Amino acid sequence: MRLILLFAALAVALGLAVASSRTPAPRSAATPAQAFSAERAMIDVRAIAQAPHPVGSADHARVQAYLVRRMTALGLDPQIQTGPLSPRAVRRIEREGRSARGLEAANIVGVLPGRDPALPAVLTMAHYDSVPGSAGAADDAAGVAAILEAVRAIKARGGTNRDLIVLLTDAEELNLDGARAFFGAHPWRDRVGAVVNLEARGGGGRAMMFETGPGNAQTIAAYARATRDATGGPSSNALAVFVYRLMPNGTDFTVAADRGLAGINLAFIGRPDQYHSPASTPQALDQGSLQHIGSQALETADAWLRAPTLPQATQDAVYADVFGQFVVSHPPPIGWVLLAAAGLAAAWAAWRARRASGLSAWSAARGAADGLWLMAAAVVVGQAVRVLAGPMGGPASAPETYHTLLRRLPALEAGAALALAGLALLVIAGRGGGRMLAGGLVAAAVLATALGGVDPVLLGAAALAVVLGLWPRRAPATPWGGWLGLIVLVLILGAGVQALAPLAAFLLIWPGLIAALAAACAALISDRLPGWTAPLPAAAATAGAGGWLLAQGHGVFLAVGMDLPGVLGVIALLVVVMARPLAPASAAGARTLGLIAGGLLLGGLAVGLGARLIA
Repeated sequence: MRLILLFAALAVALGLAVASSRTPAPRSAATPAQAFSAERAMIDVRAIAQAPHPVGSADHARVQAYLVRRMTALGLDPQIQTGPLSPRAVRRIEREGRSARGLEAANIVGVLPGRDPALPAVLTMAHYDSVPGSAGAADDAAGVAAILEAVRAIKARGGTNRDLIVLLTDAEELNLDGARAFFGAHPWRDRVGAVVNLEARGGGGRAMMFETGPGNAQTIAAYARATRDATGGPSSNALAVFVYRLMPNGTDFTVAADRGLAGINLAFIGRPDQYHSPASTPQALDQGSLQHIGSQALETADAWLRAPTLPQATQDAVYADVFGQFVVSHPPPIGWVLLAAAGLAAAWAAWRARRASGLSAWSAARGAADGLWLMAAAVVVGQAVRVLAGPMGGPASAPETYHTLLRRLPALEAGAALALAGLALLVIAGRGGGRMLAGGLVAAAVLATALGGVDPVLLGAAALAVVLGLWPRRAPATPWGGWLGLIVLVLILGAGVQALAPLAAFLLIWPGLIAALAAACAALISDRLPGWTAPLPAAAATAGAGGWLLAQGHGVFLAVGMDLPGVLGVIALLVVVMARPLAPASAAGARTLGLIAGGLLLGGLAVGLGARLIA
């Protein structure tokens, strides 16, 4: 019965993750004028993305002239602002075999007047240039078209309090030179109070709000309110903001954020094969992604244009959307309160379990060790899947290598997910160790090293996994030990991240709290965890919180999985901390679960190898 309960909960979790990761249906041209329509926006996408249009090309001039006409028709009275290209941009043009002589960045700037021009304005921004080898239907014709459709909808809604400045930047693909020119010299730069920027790194997927200005608590609150009315709802979390701030990447919004401006940066990163690729055509663009990014941009900009005040820098918020329906947020210090609540719930469950079933510290330590084994093994197996997928082991050093991996990324994600699901089921079954598994991990580490080069992190993870896997085992007197040990591990990790990076700690603290509360509820039902009724709280947590975690994992993998596929090990651990008490009680059931896990492991490696068939 528990095996059925386990797989039913996991199936529900997977279903929730898939449903919440899908893009919304694009709205037709018959949609009311006040709403965003991807079909209307696609007219501009098709006009812009007829061919590659890098700075200095004939098609760049064609696109510029088209956008001036479109902005004029919308009543924006556009003007061209020129600025010099940076030395870095010049070098890039010359590496492409073109001449930079006489070239400048040429922004297109217009304004939709509000009732009070003295109020700080709202700026919407996207870039209209493309890289030489791509028509750029996603990056960033979709962003430009979405802004034009949003302006049309805002006008249809009636007059606003504030001015709306529309900035279509140039030379973003070179060195953000258009944005630098605007914020460095344009007379309207000091009028800007908030920014909405649109970008893309792929041709599909839900549009993620992944960057804000400093001290974003008020920005997040406003974004959460506004996007309740957006098609597809909000899609964002504090982890994305935290990680992006650490990365060397930049967009036009980075220039605005460096000036301390409030705002949001939106992008979709699914269908990665279209990034800076000839495949980025209007026909290939996911119109659901266009609908999602445009609707979020429209609702956020419109709300700010009509608000009495704009967001101000205060403190950063800890937040995340829940299945694209709403946003949960709190100040960073609340993380400690949640940790304390989780600790109390886990302690109470442990007290009940120790009194009734002889829970020992050894069994709890074994449970925590299983969690550490899972994360270490995930690094090894994830890297093995990656090197099997090829074509290299280290960070991408050449554009062709990088784009080959982008094309293979969906297969790489599938392979890593299957393999790590196998590891997770082994831990749930209580079989995360033994000589055979240790030998398999050594073989995976050797394979990853042979194909991808020496990686100290990989070798350290392999050593830790082998040691933990060979740690002497005792038959547990109660299933409580494995479960509570995992909960304690997650809470300890959560406390560490809360101390060092509180914006990212929610990914550990929230699931840890849910698991601890599930344990407390299970202890109320029966302090011995017999039958199938006592694990019901764990099943509910696995289905609900597990689905949320899997959806988060998909976004994390799209962002960093190409270099760090083992990052899914954290997601696997957090799902296991919910599902651990759903392990079958019988030896036969545990063997069955172990066989399924082994099949998933081998299947994941096979999928990774099969990715090489994708050229």
